[in-house]
Amino acid sequence: MPVGIPPLGGPLGRSRSRISASGLTTFLRCKRQWFLGSKVGISGPLRPSQVIGIVLEDALCGLMMRRPNVRIESLEQLKSWITSHIPNAAKEALLEGKKLWDEGLWYAPETSWDDVEIESFESRLHCGLELFIAEVESCYAMNGGPHLEAFRSGNQPYSVPSPAWGDEPRFPVPDKVRNYSLRTWSDPEQSMQWSHPDSPVTWNEAWDIARPWMKDPRVHQPQRLFHPESWAAGELDLVLRWDGRIRLIDIKSGDPSSRFAESLQHQLRFYAWLWHETHDGQCVDGMEGWYLNGPHKVMYDAPEKADYPMMSKEFLEINTQMQNMGSGPATLPALPSDACDGSSAGCHWCSLSRSIEGKWFGDELLSNITSVRDIALTPPSELLSSIPERVSVQGKFTGAWGPLPNHFGEPVLGAMLVAGGAQITVEESEPGAYPLLHDEPNGDIVILDALPGVWRGSPRLYVDSRTRILPLAEAQKEFSNTSKQLSERTTRIGLLRTRANVEGIILSVRKRSGVRLDAKPWTMMNVHLWDGHSVVEVASFGSSITGQMESLRPGQRLKLMAAEIGWRAGLPQLRIDSRKTRLQVKD
Repeated sequence: MPVGIPPLGGPLGRSRSRISASGLTTFLRCKRQWFLGSKVGISGPLRPSQVIGIVLEDALCGLMMRRPNVRIESLEQLKSWITSHIPNAAKEALLEGKKLWDEGLWYAPETSWDDVEIESFESRLHCGLELFIAEVESCYAMNGGPHLEAFRSGNQPYSVPSPAWGDEPRFPVPDKVRNYSLRTWSDPEQSMQWSHPDSPVTWNEAWDIARPWMKDPRVHQPQRLFHPESWAAGELDLVLRWDGRIRLIDIKSGDPSSRFAESLQHQLRFYAWLWHETHDGQCVDGMEGWYLNGPHKVMYDAPEKADYPMMSKEFLEINTQMQNMGSGPATLPALPSDACDGSSAGCHWCSLSRSIEGKWFGDELLSNITSVRDIALTPPSELLSSIPERVSVQGKFTGAWGPLPNHFGEPVLGAMLVAGGAQITVEESEPGAYPLLHDEPNGDIVILDALPGVWRGSPRLYVDSRTRILPLAEAQKEFSNTSKQLSERTTRIGLLRTRANVEGIILSVRKRSGVRLDAKPWTMMNVHLWDGHSVVEVASFGSSITGQMESLRPGQRLKLMAAEIGWRAGLPQLRIDSRKTRLQVKD
């Protein structure tokens, strides 16, 4: 099955605690680039190439999902038929790209979607189809391959078939799709007529059989593979299966001369491992990169059976390193010894550094945003580094619930902690962060190293893998011989700090929207605030995204008063409460 059911939900089934192919390749290129980009979440300005890659892949998949509405008698006729649809596909892709471009908030200097040429789209779609038609030719030459008669008899050989216009799409979680049983996707123009048994394969059949599995544009739910233990996930582009072999294909809109090209082998290797882990130990037979600016096909040897156990160990170790990186607001700039040299593909913020003497390095991107290097704070603002990290509290659990959706729409476990006359909600910081929350003992307990925060005006404690929950007697015994006794380590529930007053320069802005598993819309806006020493993410959700928030741009000075303290992947995330948080903006 080329897709899996999201184990932990969420708007897109994503989690910063899972390793992905893109995260792996970024980490291997530059660890600090991964930390700032993937864990802290700070981004750079939008470039046309980022949008082009998305819309071109969708357009190519849309073309491969078509079926000839006439009988094809030759390869030349097949090519003529599909290429006649390229101009319209390129036009639609260009319009979709402009829509995505216009939704951006921050653009690279001297870039415009108007500079993108439709001829470039048409050329790359031609190249992509040329690579696919080569598979169709091979399929025809092999008389349809081993699955021809299964297709003809109506016995679909795959649990998830290759998507095609006119066929019903396969949703990973169909019970979340509204009116699923009442909807129809049939299209008489896209119907398939199979030949009689034992007759030679037709070009129409070869096209249909050779079609790879691909992400279906009609499916709004995540079309990813999820590791059984939930710590890894990946989204394949194409899976070729027609000849009885499994070949994984990644589509690239550029060419092999790109600075990112060296990451392709690591990306495909990760996908091969994830396929093995999610398909009962099945090994893939090939890995390929299809470059549309060419066309170019780059092929790699698939891992051997004996390689997979070592790969599991390797990727788990890398994921552990990822999750252990960072605590509290991220330091920016770093010391020169901690920053990268800026030579790896994708490096920008990770090379920003300042020596102890005050000399700056790698600050080209920062200079494009602001000339400010020292930020003087005004009362009541304080440094981002003063945001509290971990706290310990005492109390008793009085109730438990969940999994129920948090503010990201992700199902998490929760409980209520009571101490004296005060009570507070205890919740997983993200799905699976503390799966034993409901198994903790009754009676007086101590929660060690929880993350303090607030949601919709109510204080909240977030627990994750670094949190420990112990019976009071056990905790007292543990700290009895330490310099700091348990009573000095714990904080009263009523004294937990849940809001922050901060200010600084905006370094990046990003707005994202989409639909959840049940097709309900979601919107989130992220701003990264820098006080000259540290950077922290500021998030706003749904109706809290005001016109003032949407007008924020890099380089502006932003002051937040009474921002809610929250957490994401163990790092602080300030959140906007539209009723209580005040914003002051200066250009």
